[in-house]
Amino acid sequence: MNLNYLAIDIGGTNVKYGIVNRAGQLIERHSEPTQSENLTVFLAQLQHIINRYAKTIKGLGISVPGKVDHHDETIYGGGALTFLDKINLPKMLDIQVPVGIENDGKAAALAELWLGNLKGISNGAAIVLGTGVGGGLVLNGELFTGTHFQAGELSFLSYHSNMSFDHFEGSLGSAVKMIERVAVALSMPDKHDGLKVFEAINQRHEVAWPIFEAYVMEIALLIYNVQTVVDLERYVIGGGISSQPIVTTEIEKAYHQLFERNTVVAQTLTKAEILPSHFSNDANLYGAIYNLLLKIDSKV
Repeated sequence: MNLNYLAIDIGGTNVKYGIVNRAGQLIERHSEPTQSENLTVFLAQLQHIINRYAKTIKGLGISVPGKVDHHDETIYGGGALTFLDKINLPKMLDIQVPVGIENDGKAAALAELWLGNLKGISNGAAIVLGTGVGGGLVLNGELFTGTHFQAGELSFLSYHSNMSFDHFEGSLGSAVKMIERVAVALSMPDKHDGLKVFEAINQRHEVAWPIFEAYVMEIALLIYNVQTVVDLERYVIGGGISSQPIVTTEIEKAYHQLFERNTVVAQTLTKAEILPSHFSNDANLYGAIYNLLLKIDSKV
């Protein structure tokens, strides 16, 4: 009997997909640019991927940008893919197996809760650094979605009452924008060459390093603010840049510096542990399948 599932992670830049078995092994993995011209073209891309595997899988798990209302599985917002707003993706796809859909930040948290660095943790969070800042909260050993399924929407944290996106955490904490800033400062021809940017960062380049330092302090401040509200045991840092060890190391260092700057804070609050994501940039694939399995098991 086939025990494999198709996982699809929808991003504004790329669609990643792969085959995952029930034990949580990623058997194969692929990636292709997201066809973001319009909904029709995008749906055709997804259907083409699904058709390759439709006869050999037991279910489909999807990770998406935007809020997913689990009353009816409708997406709201859609992140960079605004044509996903108010779309019920499972109903629009031609597939005859169970479909599970979850927000990308929550999928990352589910992956870590299932088989990663939040396994066995009662209260924790995944913070995903990418185009924006994704988040997923684990409270009392379970994914916490909130009253309106929007808990963990860290990109919408605002630092100014004018509500300009430039003051939102999704902009200030954007790994993509940080990489662009470093690339521009170093006059790199490719403003999205993360590997080249991190070569300079790892070498403590005099131009790149201050930009990176300011960025990790921004993420440390985010963790500090979340910690004052929910008092978690552990945060895991995900997204593509989390594969660079220096990212988590420097975020943790900056986080400790915040406590050292205020005696009352240090005396009152207990610091949380900060670790890299176990699954790095593949977390959403694993989390999409775990979400599907939880959905299937709840109906058994």
